[in-house]
Amino acid sequence: MSTKKDKFSLKDKNYMRLAINLARARLGLTGENPSVGCVIVKDNKIISIGQTNYNGRPHAEYNAIKNSSENLKGSKMYVTLEPCNHYGKTPPCTNQIISKGISEVFYSIDDIDKKVKGKSFNILSKKKIKVHKGLLKEDAKDLYYSYFTNRIKKMPFVTGKIAISKNKLIYSKDNQKITNKFSDKITHFLRYKNDGIMISSKTLNIDNPKLNCRLKGYEKFSPVRIILDKNLKMKLDSYIFKSVKKNNTIIFYNLLNKSKIKLLKKKGFSLIKSRLDNNQNINLRLVLRKLYTLGIQTLLVEGGNKLTNNFLKSRLFDQFYLFESTKNLSKRKDHIIFSSIDTLKNKYNKKSKIITGLVKNNITIYKR
Repeated sequence: MSTKKDKFSLKDKNYMRLAINLARARLGLTGENPSVGCVIVKDNKIISIGQTNYNGRPHAEYNAIKNSSENLKGSKMYVTLEPCNHYGKTPPCTNQIISKGISEVFYSIDDIDKKVKGKSFNILSKKKIKVHKGLLKEDAKDLYYSYFTNRIKKMPFVTGKIAISKNKLIYSKDNQKITNKFSDKITHFLRYKNDGIMISSKTLNIDNPKLNCRLKGYEKFSPVRIILDKNLKMKLDSYIFKSVKKNNTIIFYNLLNKSKIKLLKKKGFSLIKSRLDNNQNINLRLVLRKLYTLGIQTLLVEGGNKLTNNFLKSRLFDQFYLFESTKNLSKRKDHIIFSSIDTLKNKYNKKSKIITGLVKNNITIYKR
């Protein structure tokens, strides 16, 4: 039985894998624009690479062209996503490709943006540039899963995260620490990769969290802090209250408490009044849509039991990190059990399992 011959060479695939790795390194850090990787090759040698800049501009193709010290005439470009072909805040990347005499372009997948989708192939082909698409297409689909989710749903790509003990507790007054230093680093990596981080006022008042990224050298990538506080119960001696700065903390509320609202606004919080759902909780879908309009493309939810359960029941998580400790926590005093474990396992698919550190915290990733 004959099999269909792969039209792409091993070298082509290796160049594109490098481009995908470049894009993946900036994933979640390029604002409203997708993270793109680009590799330029001439005479079978890599002569330049580029990535989308932080906050989305310049684009990867522009950076790769700019980074090259060689004449690009007759070179090949490998780029993870269809090059842009329209005037926006920057000129089209297709113009740069044409003007520099690049003779061949490989890209993995069409852009989902209607202004771009499917047009670059014809634009470049008309200029006698050989164009190939579909190289490592499945890898690119995985890379751009969050970007496509944004554009289709008009909501942030939502990652959930919770840590539970062996006996399914997420909180114990006797001994609160569940994770170890290795899994803590993964938590801070997730904060680094997300535009926003969400908790409820209940979690804020119990845990008094900082919600920042504490990986050395990446502190400036701390996400915007988002608090769901229906009745404006936030404690005024909390770290979040004391550390608020302009544009770094948003509160969604419902109760009209004029004095508290005035105080919070004066302190520097952004306050957004939100409608309630049928269960008298803040409507999560409306919150997500509002966050999307505010530029939050990726959101990490580090909620407690109730908030996490509401997200799970509504299938609003796109992926979920479950941290499971090998130790039990005490039930002698105040404690909270994670009641949503069955909902998670029934509604989401297990994708991978990571063992971190000598303490052996299991981290299972689920996807919708």
